[in-house]
Amino acid sequence: MTDDPGFIPPHGHYQELLSYRKAVVIYDVTVRFVDRFLVRGDRTRDQMVQAARSGKQNILEGSCASGTSKEMELKLTNVAKASLEELLEDYRDYLRVRDLRVWEADSREAQYVRRMGCERDFGYERVREFVETRSGEVVANLTICLVHQATYLLRRQLQRLEEDFVREGGLRERMTKVRRQRRGG
Repeated sequence: MTDDPGFIPPHGHYQELLSYRKAVVIYDVTVRFVDRFLVRGDRTRDQMVQAARSGKQNILEGSCASGTSKEMELKLTNVAKASLEELLEDYRDYLRVRDLRVWEADSREAQYVRRMGCERDFGYERVREFVETRSGEVVANLTICLVHQATYLLRRQLQRLEEDFVREGGLRERMTKVRRQRRGG
């Protein structure tokens, strides 16, 4: 037996990804948002929850698949980003059709949410009071800020995955490298 780790690298540590942790908060907020502010029977409720869930779950699934398929990891990470962008548009629609204010990126409120979202142990508990007591306008804008943060992180994650693939290759390259090393050449 050899000490070499083989060709399947460690993978699946999605809980450590900032993009995943942010997506969990977005999902939790969205579930509560639709319960408070959208009418039962409105199809948008299910679509928003599913888009938020898809964002979170595809990060998880991509991370877990990464050991054997960098292509799958890239695809699923991109699906997560696309799902959150779909959710972003649903929140924008909510504000637009109700003639509610959309926070400017440099507004005091948006800057506050950005700072809050960058806190080391940021989680749902940090935004719970806002989600449970503020208006739909505030909660939608807060979530828009969080989605922007998550999609930014996912774009950076995709860039990193691409760089890693170019530098290290995928499963076939790792298998060939290990085979050659074990054969002594």
